[in-house]
Amino acid sequence: MDKFVIEGGVPLHGTIATNGSKNSALPALAAALLTDEQVVLERIPRVRDIRTMERLLVDIGSDITLDEGDSERVVLNTKTIVSPEAPYELVKTMRASSLVLGPLVARAGRARVSLPGGCAIGARPINFHLAGLEHLGARIAQEHGYIEAVAPDGLKGAHVVFDRITVTGTEDILMAAVLADGESVLENAAREPEVVDLAHLLRKMGARIEGEGTSVIRVQGVSKLYGATHEIIADRIEAGTFVIAAAITGGELCITGCVPEHLGALTAKLAEAGVTVTQVDGTTVRVEGANGALQPVDMTTEEYPGFATDLQAQYMALMTQADGISIVTETIFENRFMHAQELMRMGANIRLDGRRAIIAGRSRLTGAGVIASDLRASASLVLAALVAKGETVIDRVYHIDRGYEKIEAKLSSAGAKIRRVE
Repeated sequence: MDKFVIEGGVPLHGTIATNGSKNSALPALAAALLTDEQVVLERIPRVRDIRTMERLLVDIGSDITLDEGDSERVVLNTKTIVSPEAPYELVKTMRASSLVLGPLVARAGRARVSLPGGCAIGARPINFHLAGLEHLGARIAQEHGYIEAVAPDGLKGAHVVFDRITVTGTEDILMAAVLADGESVLENAAREPEVVDLAHLLRKMGARIEGEGTSVIRVQGVSKLYGATHEIIADRIEAGTFVIAAAITGGELCITGCVPEHLGALTAKLAEAGVTVTQVDGTTVRVEGANGALQPVDMTTEEYPGFATDLQAQYMALMTQADGISIVTETIFENRFMHAQELMRMGANIRLDGRRAIIAGRSRLTGAGVIASDLRASASLVLAALVAKGETVIDRVYHIDRGYEKIEAKLSSAGAKIRRVE
């Protein structure tokens, strides 16, 4: 397994570009199953989770071509659904594989998708997807670890109320509803930018959708979708990670190619902490480390437009360098503090109390051998290592490769002393 070796203590300076959003690209790839025409997706990040989804789509029947002149441009053609199945071997490595459930039932009338089970940061139940499909008329059965969903006579429009806000659940049912007969109303829908981006793609393909970005989405089903070309939005989690990298090292970075308004909850907290984040233009922010001591600021994760759970670990690393006590509360996942133990190995003073982490700063972090437990936890360890004294070795960095493309090269370009060891 690859490792990162990082020598801390260097403030970051320069410019780092943001890639397209992994969490937006995954449902967009799944949406290509809804039509037998060509779908072209641009700004697709070349990260591990994307390659896993592409493997799944090829198994299902898609022909996928990467543009030789632009590796972020993916051309998909799914003339026929050969095998409407997502096997355990792929779902276990990338839970978003379940996003093919809705498109397969909508287009092929059936789907067989492995149950995802638990994962390092807690359970992500698929029951919201299943309940929504049942409302749309699908028959659901479970056996041998797989979900079987069938709708031989097609899906019917329905009123779907999600018991809890769910991003992938909203995306999955939205993709199913666009080919359902009649009107569907999705209530308590997720408002994340990734959901909005998916709706924009579907509309280009001929879907009739209103209300994306609000808690109520209305869909008038159509009989057929068509080909389209679509550029994926910027990755707000990657951008936010680099924003925090500038803050924790006390440096100055320009983050380009991002959507500043998608970072609002993070930049508001950083302003309270004394970090200056300035919007330079419509796609660029400039971050300057705190002028003086970094201030402790409590944070609670929430659905968008609240503070993203995918930035919680990185924010915790930042708060280890604040001058005082801060409390981080995780409301989305029940087991998302696994990085705390590794940060403590580096010298952080953190006490866990259920879904709360109490961080006492400022901690003098020192380099150590640490292990990444999940995608965002690994990013927090990289950030802590950038400010730690001495050398840190991070094991299992395949986790970070799931969602960050060449993060070591990007950080190196801004002065970080980081290298990958194979």
